Amino acid sequence: MTPFALEISFHWAAVVFYIGGVIAFAYALIFSHPNKIAQAKWLTAVGLVPHSVALGLRYHSVGHGPYMMKYEVLSSNAWIAIVMLLIFLWRKPNWSALTLVALPAAILMMGFGLFTNPEARNLPPTLRSMWLVFHILFNKLAVGAFVLSLASAIVLLRKLNGATGRWLDRLPGVDVLEARTVRFVGFGFVFWTTTIGMGSIWANQSWGRYWGWDPIESWSLVTWLAYAILLHARLFFKLNARKTAWAVIACFILSVLTVLIFPFIFPSMHSAYFQS
Repeated sequence: MTPFALEISFHWAAVVFYIGGVIAFAYALIFSHPNKIAQAKWLTAVGLVPHSVALGLRYHSVGHGPYMMKYEVLSSNAWIAIVMLLIFLWRKPNWSALTLVALPAAILMMGFGLFTNPEARNLPPTLRSMWLVFHILFNKLAVGAFVLSLASAIVLLRKLNGATGRWLDRLPGVDVLEARTVRFVGFGFVFWTTTIGMGSIWANQSWGRYWGWDPIESWSLVTWLAYAILLHARLFFKLNARKTAWAVIACFILSVLTVLIFPFIFPSMHSAYFQS
């Protein structure tokens, strides 16, 4: 078996474990078996092992971090999101209902990545900077936090719409759920802000300017402004829970377009590195 085939095999093994985790969480929550939730978490955590090995093999093969091709970008984004989800559930086990949204979202990212061009590329000189590493790291942390905010917002809407079920009853009330949703957004907003700041320093180091209105830079700013407006409206204008949840979903869609779609559509300095 070639190294690349081995890498793909580990990726698919991780997907199988994650799917098993979703099924286990759904069974435990929908059929009221809270004692099974711990098993579901362990099953999901085990999936991180082959996933980590696959990313390690990729790094060994290409000699750089997972920030060049859709395949590696999406896989590493999913890894970060699942790690953040499990850390949160370790602290807040009663919030396991979030897995029914967050885990499928991560699996979809991995699946989409696995069916894109897995070509290995050498690192261009402009990407050989520690500032880029920080830029990418905080971007992935922001995406992970936004995935959790999406899951929380969808569950919040379910409760506001009067949905019932023991898996929903295990969650705290609407006020607490809304506050947690906004907190996820706040964490993601801080990470996104840091992403833009680190990216500006890297851009100045690589291209001699901090900001150039590159399409991806512009859309990153639009996304930042959207989340800033959401947080401002929630804090100063007492946005109600339903409007907050829908605003979080809308901002998440915008962030996905900025991170995962626009870099592969608009010709720019950024997209030159990510086109497959």
